[in-house]
Amino acid sequence: MSLLQNLASLDLSETTEKIIAEYIWIGGSGMDLRSKARTLSGPVSDPSQLPKWNYDGSSTGQASGDDSEVILYPRAIFRDPFRRGNNILVMCDAYTPAGDPIPTNKRFKAEKIFSQPDVAAEEPWYGIEQEYTLLQKDVKWPLGWPIGGFPGPQGPYYCAAGADKAFGREIVDSHYKACLYAGINISGINGEVMPGQWEFQVGPAVGISAGDELWVARYILERITEAADVVLTFDPKPIQGDWNGAGAHTNYSTKSMRSDGGIDVIIKAIEKLRLRHKEHIAAYGEGNERRLTGHHETADINNFSWGVANRGASIRIGRDTEKAGKGYFEDRRPASNMDPYVVTSMIAETTITWKP
Repeated sequence: MSLLQNLASLDLSETTEKIIAEYIWIGGSGMDLRSKARTLSGPVSDPSQLPKWNYDGSSTGQASGDDSEVILYPRAIFRDPFRRGNNILVMCDAYTPAGDPIPTNKRFKAEKIFSQPDVAAEEPWYGIEQEYTLLQKDVKWPLGWPIGGFPGPQGPYYCAAGADKAFGREIVDSHYKACLYAGINISGINGEVMPGQWEFQVGPAVGISAGDELWVARYILERITEAADVVLTFDPKPIQGDWNGAGAHTNYSTKSMRSDGGIDVIIKAIEKLRLRHKEHIAAYGEGNERRLTGHHETADINNFSWGVANRGASIRIGRDTEKAGKGYFEDRRPASNMDPYVVTSMIAETTITWKP
């Protein structure tokens, strides 16, 4: 193993100017992350300098076998925390050879929304709280839980320390540092209410970059759990019963909301979200009905609500925002398996450009 580790950590800059670019894309399920690597002649800092590439879409559920070629368009570059040096991770989206976005390319529509002048002028900021659960590989049961059994009730585990309360911290801390190294604006981590469940936060990020950064942060976490021989799940309710689910609470503000008198803009935006509640729920992740029950710090999926400091509401306004009369609000409805391109752009569209 030491030989493999030494070879994997070789510093290419000692012998060549060539670098390795890991192209990342979203597969056919909408949640599976795929990647492959290619050699480039030298360091690259702008996605426009990168070549397009292709892959077999029939093997990812995104094309038929008789016309399987899908084209990758490089969109965002991050430093590679695994290979390091000048090597890079490249977030891509996918198109047909004719240049049309394939059906699972949600980034294309999101970028169109964020490019609208009214939206761009508002400089939408996002902070996404990504919850996830770590599972024992062979039994698909939460890390730290007795096989076939349950730990003690919830209460001692949230933000806790100790071998009987915090399971998987090395993975979590490794991911935190790897994201910072990559250039992702990861703003924090914490242990969650259910043991074996954790959260990281990405943001503030502006517009389309929020989706790019969250997807690459997910990819890095997948790679780290792979190395740790642990299974990662974004299921919004991995364990039925009296256990918290997993969400992706999305904090949001616009330039108008952050300005004096912004609280009035926030309340008007929340009213728009109320009017489109069903449309948003339909786009906020698969299996969310198992999580949004009105229990375990959630609102019922069928009823829209909002409040100040209320974690049982659909939308929460923080005390600091209420006191300042400006700031941001939190949409607590998105599931942990939501697509950040869909959720961020939909919130912007509803609150900025949509006319009831």
